Amino acid sequence: MDREFLELGVKVEHPEWEERELLMMTPGPTQVSENVRAVRAYNVTSPIADQRFFDFYRETCGRLGKCLGTKHPFYIMNGEGILGLEAACASLTEPGDRVLVLDNGVFGRGFADFVSLYGGIPVIVEFDYRRPISPQELKDYLEGDHDFKYATLVHSDTPSGVLNPVDALCPLLKSFGILTVVDSVTGMFAEALEMDEAEIDILCGGSQKALSAPSGLTMVGVSPDGARAMHQRKAPIASFYANLLSFEKYYEEMHFPYTQPVSDIYGLRAALEDYIVDDSFQLRHQKIAEAVRVAVEAAGLSLYLREGFASTVTAVEVPQGITDGEILKEMMEEHHILISGSIGSLKGKVLRIGHMGNNANVEDVAATLKALTEVLVGKGISLKADMGEAFMDALRIL
Repeated sequence: MDREFLELGVKVEHPEWEERELLMMTPGPTQVSENVRAVRAYNVTSPIADQRFFDFYRETCGRLGKCLGTKHPFYIMNGEGILGLEAACASLTEPGDRVLVLDNGVFGRGFADFVSLYGGIPVIVEFDYRRPISPQELKDYLEGDHDFKYATLVHSDTPSGVLNPVDALCPLLKSFGILTVVDSVTGMFAEALEMDEAEIDILCGGSQKALSAPSGLTMVGVSPDGARAMHQRKAPIASFYANLLSFEKYYEEMHFPYTQPVSDIYGLRAALEDYIVDDSFQLRHQKIAEAVRVAVEAAGLSLYLREGFASTVTAVEVPQGITDGEILKEMMEEHHILISGSIGSLKGKVLRIGHMGNNANVEDVAATLKALTEVLVGKGISLKADMGEAFMDALRIL
C-alpha cells in the first residue's frame, strides 16, 4: 500500500510490518494512547524563538517534579532514558573519582561503563540478582568503605523486574556523605516515589515506560546537593550533549543548549496529564502484577525473582526443552503479540511480560497470558493451568 504525502506530491511505500497490528506487551516501549499520538501532530512552533514554548516546557517540568515529590529542577532531554543515566555520570564524574556501583541487575552494573567513560573509578558491589538490595548489607559494606563521591543504583531493573527500596538505600548512602544517582526509567510513576524524601540527588526517567509516551525523551531531576557538586568540579564536564548544567538557566536566558523536539514534548505532556487524573494508576499496576505472578506459578512455571517484585514487568524462567526465541517468534507470528526476552546475563534465560502504563490493563494482559499458554502447550510444555484464566481468577480475589 502507498501513503500519499499531498504536501510533497510524492508517494512513499508502507513497510510491510506496518500492515500487521501487533499487541505490544513489552517492558517498554509501551502502548501509546490515541490522545498522545494526536497531540504530536499539532503544529510545531519554534523552540528557539517562541517564549510560549519556554513557558510550556518549564510548566511541564514543574508538573513532573510535583508528581515525583520534588520542588527542585527537572529537565527534559532529547534522548532515550540512557541519555539521562549518562548525563548524571558525565555531570558528576571527575577523573579519579571513586564511584560506588550497586549491582543487582543488568542496568545496575551498566553504570560502571558511564563512570569509566568519564574518568571515574567504578567500585562494583554485587548483590543477589534475584532479590532487592538489602539496606543492612549495604550498611555493613559502607562501614568498611564509604570513600565515594556518589553511588549509582536502579529503582526497578527492567531485565529482571526487581524493585529496590531506594527510599531506604539513598538516605543510608547520604548518611555516609555519598551523593545518589537513581535510574528509575522503569519504576517512575508506576511505583511510589518521592525524590526529596528518598534523598535522591539525580533521578532519571524515560518517556516510553510507565508514562506511555513515545520513546525518545529522558526526564532528569537534580537536587541542590547534586547541582552544588557539579558547580564545585575542578575539571569541566567532558560532554556537551550530556551536560546537565547546560540546562540550568534555560528559562532566565530563554535559550536551550540545543533544539528541543517540540512534538515529543507535546506527547509527553499529554501522557503526564493522563497520569495525573488517573487516581488508580499505581494500585492497578500492583494488582495486575500480582495476578500475573499468581497465574505464572499456577501454571507450574518459575518466576525468576525470589522477592522484591516490581509492578511493571514480570520475568519468567524459560522452561526446559524450548528457547526464548521459539516462544517469542510464535507469540508474534501466530498471536500478533510482542513480549520480550532479556539481556546481558539473563539473555536466553527469561521471558518478560511488560504490564506498565497503557499495557497495564486487564484485557491485554489476559490475552497475552492466554496466548503464552497456547504457545507453550503447542510446543509440548506441560502446564497445570491456563495462565489467562488463572490471571482472571486471581484478580477476583485480590
